[in-house]
Amino acid sequence: MLQALHVHNFALIEDAKVEFTGGFNVFTGETGAGKSILIDAFSIALGARASADYVRSGTDALIVQAVFDIDDCPAARKLLEEQGIDYEDGLFLRRRITAAGKSTATVNGVQVPVAVLRSFAAVLVDVHGQHENQALLKADFPQQLTDLYGHTEIAPVLENYRSAFVEYNHIKDELERLQNIGQDRERILDRLEWEIEEITNANLQAGELDELQDEWKRLQNNGKIMHSVSAANELVDGKYSALDALAEARSKIESAARYDVSLNANAELLESCWLTLEECHKNLLDYLENNEFDAERAAYVEQRLDLWYRLQKKYGADYDAINAYLQKVQQEADELKEIDRSIAQKTKELAQKKETLTKLAAQLTELRKHSAQLLTKEITAHIADLAMPQGKIEISFTQKDDFGKNGCDEMTFLFSANAGEPLMELIKVASGGELSRIALAVKTVLFNELGVPTMIFDEIDTGIGGVTAQKMAEKIAVISRNGQVICITHLPQIASFADRHIKINKVSAGGRTQTELNVLDETGRVDELMRMTAGENTSEAARQNAEELLANAAKFKNAG
Repeated sequence: MLQALHVHNFALIEDAKVEFTGGFNVFTGETGAGKSILIDAFSIALGARASADYVRSGTDALIVQAVFDIDDCPAARKLLEEQGIDYEDGLFLRRRITAAGKSTATVNGVQVPVAVLRSFAAVLVDVHGQHENQALLKADFPQQLTDLYGHTEIAPVLENYRSAFVEYNHIKDELERLQNIGQDRERILDRLEWEIEEITNANLQAGELDELQDEWKRLQNNGKIMHSVSAANELVDGKYSALDALAEARSKIESAARYDVSLNANAELLESCWLTLEECHKNLLDYLENNEFDAERAAYVEQRLDLWYRLQKKYGADYDAINAYLQKVQQEADELKEIDRSIAQKTKELAQKKETLTKLAAQLTELRKHSAQLLTKEITAHIADLAMPQGKIEISFTQKDDFGKNGCDEMTFLFSANAGEPLMELIKVASGGELSRIALAVKTVLFNELGVPTMIFDEIDTGIGGVTAQKMAEKIAVISRNGQVICITHLPQIASFADRHIKINKVSAGGRTQTELNVLDETGRVDELMRMTAGENTSEAARQNAEELLANAAKFKNAG
């Protein structure tokens, strides 16, 4: 449950701290005192969107911290474990927003993404805002409530249905793809077979392209090559023969070596050089004799390279890519040749999956009808307690033409406030006050299913008063026996049932307006109820009325 809230530099709130109790906590105050501001601040601590506009003028940043006791909330402790955050004395959710709009979120002092705050909010708090009553009028709300109420039986079937629904749509999409292909099968098959033939007939070989490119370079530069080789050969064994020069040098050294044997090694080196150069000479002569320009071969190489370059442009950058493309189109062609068989197979699979889905949808419908009957029976009972003794609510069922992600059920709230009046769509007949009471009845029924320890009502009393307000107060008090309730109200009947009563005041200090929070003692509660009941009237009768409200509330709560 929520233990404490600390708000600093948030709008009109300079610094406010308030502690909460288990049971029923109530905020009251003059219109414009800042009750809604407080809920906004709390929502920001829970990860709601934040704006720098909330930062109190003249300050650098706002800070909101909410402290929770999670000893009895295993879901919150599990989230801490998942985040690797220690848990000792409680859960501290903190949000800081600078005047520049920078947001920082921490959990127990560890900085986290804002989304983590929202994950904690989902298991800790249910906020029923001023406009939440309108949720009753949303098209999918009856189904959501019904599934939540009967989740033990409905959830496993719904999970199976959703899984089957995904598979059904996958098969359906695949069948449509095959059918679309089938319509153009001949045209597509002709193209694929032409591509297969083109690549196959090319008879490409791994490494061939590099070899062709090297050969083409030689053929294109044949004249330059032959000129250079001929010139080199002339230098080796021509007019100024390197071979003759080496032979003469060798002869001179050999003559000298007769007198100095240390020169023998040099003579041997010259001999080796002469032999090497002689071998080179023979190789050059062979090259000149056997490497005449082959125009026919050049034309073939050019043609072959053109083929390679054309196929590269169409099918892939290299041999492996072209070969991979060939395998792919061969597979596609094979599939096309078997398209009729594939379509027939997918059609059969779709029919089987549709049968499964139909059975699961029908099962869901039956479970929902049973759950809806029990749910509306309980809601109707609570509506009667809320000054609508003849009120009745039901859920009607119609079937969609096709499968939806949650089944085939179209569910609608039907409502009648008075005996003898026909049930009609809730959206068409319910007043604002009736919606408030129905919403409270729903929350009462589903409190345990919501699975959160704290419930917040922000002016749920819209459009009601008198006896109805008294009944609503009693109902909220009943809810608070099983969990923590925090309520913002304008009605003294509701405020009188509080286990902790907090008054919100707007005051001026130092030339600035600010909001203050004060926990009221018994005397303060009487004074506040007098204000809420009679305004500025401080008569004895007004005081007695306030005291009577408190006494009656205490009597109801003690009666248990």
